[in-house]
Amino acid sequence: MAYYVYILASRRDGAIYVGVTNDLVRRVYEHRIKAVPGFTKKYNITQLVWFETYDDPISAISREKELKKWKRVWKTQLIEKDNPNLNDLYESICK
Repeated sequence: MAYYVYILASRRDGAIYVGVTNDLVRRVYEHRIKAVPGFTKKYNITQLVWFETYDDPISAISREKELKKWKRVWKTQLIEKDNPNLNDLYESICK
């Protein structure tokens, strides 16, 4: 089973969210339809802009915790390294 660490954004220079899941398509869909009350619903954070895949949950959770401690500028640089236009990657993972 794969595990994912992901970053969602509301827009360029908007709010961002770091999360972890074992079903990226389902979890991002839940954020998009605002199925769960919380930070992403409150700030309309729905665009998948970055993710990494891991083979085990311990590694994924450790990475998520590491990224949550990062400064915003570091997270932005991480995103822009692979996704300079901050395109929404959701459609690309639904195939």
